[in-house]
Amino acid sequence: MAWPERTIGMSETDNTWFLPGPEDTDRLASAVAGSLMELSREGPICVALQGELGAGKTSWVRAMLQGSGYPGRVVSPTYTLLEPYSVGEFTVLHLDLYRLSDPGELEFLGLEDMVAPLTIICAEWPERGEGALPSPDLELRFSYKGEGRQLRILAFSEPGRRWLETVRLQASKIGL
Repeated sequence: MAWPERTIGMSETDNTWFLPGPEDTDRLASAVAGSLMELSREGPICVALQGELGAGKTSWVRAMLQGSGYPGRVVSPTYTLLEPYSVGEFTVLHLDLYRLSDPGELEFLGLEDMVAPLTIICAEWPERGEGALPSPDLELRFSYKGEGRQLRILAFSEPGRRWLETVRLQASKIGL
């Protein structure tokens, strides 16, 4: 299967939110999870998760899955590289590529065979899989800011831009 083509370049639309505590990350991820799942009906969605160790990447994926109704335990794929989750008819492929030494190693995971409509790829440390991952629709950049975290979202595709509009709306509704 060929990866869907995406228009890559600096996002025309970006937004930044301050997340004072972990519960704010959880609230926002939960609030926008369903809309991200729905976008995957148009084709697979790739979300690049950037940030230092402990900045909130795995926490975001955990809250997104739980906000979508996933009832099980969500673990970091730090050692397994990939953790797949089924949420109703949707599949979330959570990758942590921190320990990846060569992008070619992703071929052994069979990632390309797992990607189809109704699939969301959430890739931590995506630069380590460059060339083996699809181009991102979205990039979520987590950074430390004082006692909290800052989240900056960049959209690189039309589905990504539509999801960003949902994030803006939901963030406003929950007071972020």
